[in-house]
Amino acid sequence: MAGSLSKSSLFSGLRFHSQKAEPVLHLPHRGYHIELGAREKALLEEDPALKKFKSYKNTVKRVSKIGDVLTVIVVAACSYEIYAVAATRGEQRQP
Repeated sequence: MAGSLSKSSLFSGLRFHSQKAEPVLHLPHRGYHIELGAREKALLEEDPALKKFKSYKNTVKRVSKIGDVLTVIVVAACSYEIYAVAATRGEQRQP
């Protein structure tokens, strides 16, 4: 009896059962498009009271770029120091 069952028949049975077990309500990943209501449209409009804070984004970008540059400089300096220490120890070992 065990000899009559092969791997292909076992796997085909598993595939058949897994296909049947799919949920009845299959929703797409993105969902459906719904028109915005009046409240949502009003919330998305540009608010003149917030215009004076618009430059805040540019300041954040500038500070972020400065931080990135400083990080690169620190990493380069540390790498150079490690190289310099290794070079001086190498020179000291060779008489």
